[in-house]
Amino acid sequence: MDIKRTILWLVFSLSLLLLWDHWMLANGRPSLFSPAPTQKTVNAQSSNVSNTSAVPSVSPAAISNSNAAAITNNAADAATPAKGEIVTITTDVFKADIDTLGGQLKRLELLKHKEGNTHKWYEPFMEYVGLKKPNVKNNVVLFDAAHHYIAQTGLINASGALDVPNHKSLFTVQPGSRNLDKENALQLVLVSEKNGVKLTKIYTFKRSDYNIELKHIVSNGNAVAITPSLYLQLQHDGNTPEGGSQFFGTATTTSPVVYTDAEKYQKLDFKKIDQGKDAHASKADNGWVAIIQHFFVSAFIPADKAQREIYTKKIDTNSYAIGNILPLGTIAPGASVSMDAHLYSGPQESALLEKIAPGLELVKDYGWLTIIAKPIFWLMDQIHKMLGNWGWTIIIFTIFIKLLFFPLSAAGYRSMAKMKVLSPKMQAIRERHKSDPQKMNQAMLELYRSEKANPMGGCLPILVQMPVFIALYWVLQASVEMRNAPWLGWIQDLAAPDPLFILPILMAISMFVQTKLNPAPPDPMQAKMMMIMPLVFSAMFFFFPSGLVLYYVVNNILSIAQQWVITNKIENSKSTSKK
Repeated sequence: MDIKRTILWLVFSLSLLLLWDHWMLANGRPSLFSPAPTQKTVNAQSSNVSNTSAVPSVSPAAISNSNAAAITNNAADAATPAKGEIVTITTDVFKADIDTLGGQLKRLELLKHKEGNTHKWYEPFMEYVGLKKPNVKNNVVLFDAAHHYIAQTGLINASGALDVPNHKSLFTVQPGSRNLDKENALQLVLVSEKNGVKLTKIYTFKRSDYNIELKHIVSNGNAVAITPSLYLQLQHDGNTPEGGSQFFGTATTTSPVVYTDAEKYQKLDFKKIDQGKDAHASKADNGWVAIIQHFFVSAFIPADKAQREIYTKKIDTNSYAIGNILPLGTIAPGASVSMDAHLYSGPQESALLEKIAPGLELVKDYGWLTIIAKPIFWLMDQIHKMLGNWGWTIIIFTIFIKLLFFPLSAAGYRSMAKMKVLSPKMQAIRERHKSDPQKMNQAMLELYRSEKANPMGGCLPILVQMPVFIALYWVLQASVEMRNAPWLGWIQDLAAPDPLFILPILMAISMFVQTKLNPAPPDPMQAKMMMIMPLVFSAMFFFFPSGLVLYYVVNNILSIAQQWVITNKIENSKSTSKK
């Protein structure tokens, strides 16, 4: 029994260690298991050059030969780069910088989301007690040149006879409002014409909406018909977070993603794109492409039922692209064709993502325990709608989970209480048969049978809570809803560690009390290990999200109350029976 219980605690400890390592990575700290990567971010100047020359390109296997030829012809534009101006659009949720060179969305600042905690672990405490000025948190920036992170669109002429406007062409800006004041929507109209082909881009920004509508109108001013295609492309560098760990199957939380109804959600890897080994859906009439990162996503969503070719591409050193090519059909002389699309760029909020496009909510990655984590978040979201505070939501959720598993955990605690009462008899058997292990095991089994005790029953509470504990960790890690969400007093961000370490200390105390309620291991070394574990775990919980520690503290307090009542009841019944 003692060996099995030790193994169980070791598994639990390893789970905590892996979660701790992942939490450290998510906050830019070194991994415990691998060195920091040598790859460095390309500076902003070099990224600007790369982005202006990066014409979308896909392998011949993914697109027709005529499209490939057209892309090659467009590449000649890189020899004579033009210079554009930046147009800034401000709404209530973001500030967008659009370059008239190509009509590219080159910077997007989210006005309602602040950067996470990137300072040293002890600085929140110093800030709270007034020993250090609080760090000023900047707004989260998604699209930015420093990371090659840009949204680009343009035309490809399938015949290759004419160069057509693309994301390197100079656009003119139509007059209009640049700030969303009292209006509920505003438009930015950009126009570029080349060789008789006019491309009009219309960005539509709406109040309290991260979903940007993007219309392309292609007009043919030539005497002959043309057969152009529209491309929608996202660029990003391939950098991994500092201290990337190999324990989690991927070296980065930033990845390109493809979704189609047929192939479903496909998370790609920049390294495989670099090696030409990426595999994903190549053709569809539905779905979307995206770049995902921790808490946020940018996705190009073409019109449904529009035929498209899906591609990934290495553009330059440490610069990659993912996108769609949408054929516009034949455009007769003097005719025009339009194509609608959406660009969602914002937080991974489940309620928002589900309304934008089918499958977009899948970018919210709960890890391998998604089957448990999704119902957990749904339940917590329903509780939060009533309470309006994520801290109290976690407490009510913990009570609900405790009630749900009450019969099972009660059975486990009854078993532990019986084992505690039987400890003197078990010790006597060990002393009596210490020279004959076979007889000792046989006597132990007879004792368990006569007393109706299960030596493994005490493991049930740990086994029951482990999947919920790990799934809740992923919920807290993946849910932007709890990012910067306050509880009360000193806890102002449930997704960040406790700045005063109060919850980890309460966690250690509660674990110590639980250890005292459990039957003591007969081996003195095991007994010492069980007493040290609360200190080890509390040290690890110093770096865990305070929301997760809050869950565990409340769970431990409820467990202590339940175990104390059951243990006293069984001990009293044993005392009464002796009398």
